[in-house]
Amino acid sequence: MKLEKALYQRSYLYFIIFFLLALVGFWFTYFTKILEQENYRLHTHGVSLILWCLMLIIQPYLIRTKRYELHKIIGKISYVLVPVLIFTTVDLLKFRLTRLPALAVMDFFFVALVLNALVAFVILYGLAIFYLARPTIHARYMLCTALPMVTPITDRIIHIYFSFLVPYLPTIEGNPIAPVVGFAIVDLLLIGLIVWDWRSHKRWNVFPVALFVLLMYHYSVLNFYKFDFWQAFSRWFVEL
Repeated sequence: MKLEKALYQRSYLYFIIFFLLALVGFWFTYFTKILEQENYRLHTHGVSLILWCLMLIIQPYLIRTKRYELHKIIGKISYVLVPVLIFTTVDLLKFRLTRLPALAVMDFFFVALVLNALVAFVILYGLAIFYLARPTIHARYMLCTALPMVTPITDRIIHIYFSFLVPYLPTIEGNPIAPVVGFAIVDLLLIGLIVWDWRSHKRWNVFPVALFVLLMYHYSVLNFYKFDFWQAFSRWFVEL
């Protein structure tokens, strides 16, 4: 099947699977303890991400069923939802870091993991909006907005359901780095999409860009924690 046909007819199914995996990943750490969370920020962050996942499911389904006007109306809601998602994520991160007596190596790592995922997400979402008038490009970039969100899901699935793999993960100061699994999945998926898009439509105009953005994000997570400039930035972020 050509990529474009799969994207327009089945992408809502792919996003349903993504959402179900998110439910599995966060089931024991959030949903079964929803009344026990230590701060309202976990709920505002969780709700904003759930709404984004639901939007990713609904929007391609509306296109598939040719309800274009409703698709446009819901799309405009993203202009509010995305800033809320960004704010709640940053707010939760800052809340967690300000409770620490001092930042350590893994905290610098975590800052890159969270903040730079947001940067990648905003770039991909911004490109999707920029190409709003070109539906095939817009749809591909919207698909890619889910990819920076993969590692929070895969991290939890590994630690909860596949804990036997944890000793085989690379480490930083003895701490297992589960995000490398999510990074590898995302990169391989994008490579597959690049090949599929080229073989189907002879196009290189979206997925290679997304791969570059995600590779830069992955590099930053795995390396920035070692650099003075990032440590200084992380301390400045906490003191804001």
